[in-house]
Amino acid sequence: MGLMKVFSGSEVLAIALQERLEEAGVETSKKDNIQSARMAGYGGSDLAVEVFIQETDFAKANPVIEEFRMSL
Repeated sequence: MGLMKVFSGSEVLAIALQERLEEAGVETSKKDNIQSARMAGYGGSDLAVEVFIQETDFAKANPVIEEFRMSL
């Protein structure tokens, strides 16, 4: 199994979701496209921070993700 993207948006929201998922026992990884673009010398506000989980953790993560989305 591989990684599955569960969120794409602002860094603040990505960190909030990551914390909730990790509290529920789901490991996450974050890809910061904004920081990557800055380091490469590009600008752009349309880039986002993405949160990924293992596909095998989706059943455990889905209720947390849905609750997070409803709270926005």
